[in-house]
Amino acid sequence: MSKRLTLNNEKRKNIEHVFKSYWEQNNIFIQQLNEAKNKYNSMRIKMLELCNNIVRQHQPQEDVDTIRSMINKYGEENGGRLYHDNCFNFYRDSVNDDGEEDTEEVNINFSLDDDKKFARAYYRDELIANGVDADYDYRWDTGWRSKTPPKYYEEENKADSFLGFRNSSNEDKSVIKPTAEWARDKIWVIGSDYCRSRKFKVDDTVFLLFQEFNKQKSQVALMHEKLFNYAEEKLKKLRLGLKSYKYFDQAKELADKLNIPLNEGILNESSSMALSVYSPENLASLLEDTKQQTREEKIAIARAALAQQATVN
Repeated sequence: MSKRLTLNNEKRKNIEHVFKSYWEQNNIFIQQLNEAKNKYNSMRIKMLELCNNIVRQHQPQEDVDTIRSMINKYGEENGGRLYHDNCFNFYRDSVNDDGEEDTEEVNINFSLDDDKKFARAYYRDELIANGVDADYDYRWDTGWRSKTPPKYYEEENKADSFLGFRNSSNEDKSVIKPTAEWARDKIWVIGSDYCRSRKFKVDDTVFLLFQEFNKQKSQVALMHEKLFNYAEEKLKKLRLGLKSYKYFDQAKELADKLNIPLNEGILNESSSMALSVYSPENLASLLEDTKQQTREEKIAIARAALAQQATVN
């Protein structure tokens, strides 16, 4: 009879990562996050075109060209002011609670700089693939009741650097970061670089479209938060169980009952980041497959990958 494999903290952490990877990839929220991103992408193209049309209605292209020629002739100080912007304010007429005439405003921003939560949600997969905890804000933010742990700021710096909110002089300038990529979508406007100084009037239909666009942007961040909460609630219970498990076969029995592929080969790995039930080859096949795979098919692929990993080990 073979000797039972004893667990320690590192091995429990490795097992936890297998469960975490599986739960993050097999739930309704990851699907809803991807759907929210796709819908936002589709709306963004249309909203950018709509904004351009509205701005050009208020500020005709010939006026922009005239000011540009004046700047070229007399310089920026005397020729007029133009700004290439991706932030716009629109308003419609309304009536306030007192029955008085008023206005209602909506801000549209096509840059990535205005909403870091959205940025981390949108680039969640890319952040994780580059060794950044895309969930740090939900995982480590303790609120005002206690001191924020150093791990929060460590992951925040890594995320900000990857996304382009933080840059260093010794970085490879040929790498275009997300913030710079998004900053390309701009419209020429007449006036200063202060977004709030420009307001364009629209009708109710357009105003509601802009509001819906902003809601969709918020939906991306919301689905990211729900995805984290879903997996984290399960992991809290799992951690309690793993603490009480002395042997690997106990964790294996739990995994089998939940249809989560778990192989003892993971206990020999030194880095839990390499222990995902989705190897690079397996994950690539899942991403490339245009047909939606069933739960059984995903499990079969993951089992085969783990079996191959165990053979190598």
